[in-house]
Amino acid sequence: MLPILELDSVSKSFGGLQVSRNISFSVKPGEISAIIGPNGAGKTTLFNQISGFLVPDKGSIQFEGKELIGQSPQNIVASGIGRAFQISSIFPDETVLDNIKASCLARVGHIDQLWQPITNFKQVTNQAYSILESLGLERQAEHYAYELAHGDQKLLDIGIALALEPKLLLLDEPTAGMSPEERQTTRKIIKKLWKEFNLSLVFIEHDMDMVFDVAQTIMVLQQGVLIAQGSPEEIQGNSEVVAAYLGEEL
Repeated sequence: MLPILELDSVSKSFGGLQVSRNISFSVKPGEISAIIGPNGAGKTTLFNQISGFLVPDKGSIQFEGKELIGQSPQNIVASGIGRAFQISSIFPDETVLDNIKASCLARVGHIDQLWQPITNFKQVTNQAYSILESLGLERQAEHYAYELAHGDQKLLDIGIALALEPKLLLLDEPTAGMSPEERQTTRKIIKKLWKEFNLSLVFIEHDMDMVFDVAQTIMVLQQGVLIAQGSPEEIQGNSEVVAAYLGEEL
């Protein structure tokens, strides 16, 4: 089976600081993977290169066998890659439902229709409600996004990405800043969404309980270098990873 995402020798520097150094890995279709590492390891920078916000200095990033380097973020989204950000990227002064509807309409190129009468796009409204139900946010559909608790804003951000109907979903620290209860709820929802939407999923996370419970494959970055890749059991037993990161975290 061909990988849905494949990175080959991806490198990126800012001046004299090398933030990605010859990173190579692949993600299988339907796989759920985690990227872990200390702060400053280059995790978000790697996501920025995959999603087109940064251009690598060298290497290759292929999605379903097609090169992504040189494509705009908009084209990369249109090809089937969605992303939710470390800091929620939502419309705080619009309703929860309208946040999702806007993303649904953007997917089909009709964002200008958002403020037309609701009867003009009933199918879009139904789709948006369905996504909110999957997120457990349907009861808050008419609330303004800024009224949501932090954890629910993060879920709404994921919903906005899901409305674009991605094949591959990138989640940047989906449980960052959450209470233990919110983290547990979000962990369950992410596993549910992965199955329900038939996604390939890659997430960055510092919560090791979530990483080892959810991920099938784990990639470990340190100072821009991929130092290990394997199953949760292999990563836990890797002495280099334990010394560099897990020993401190666990």
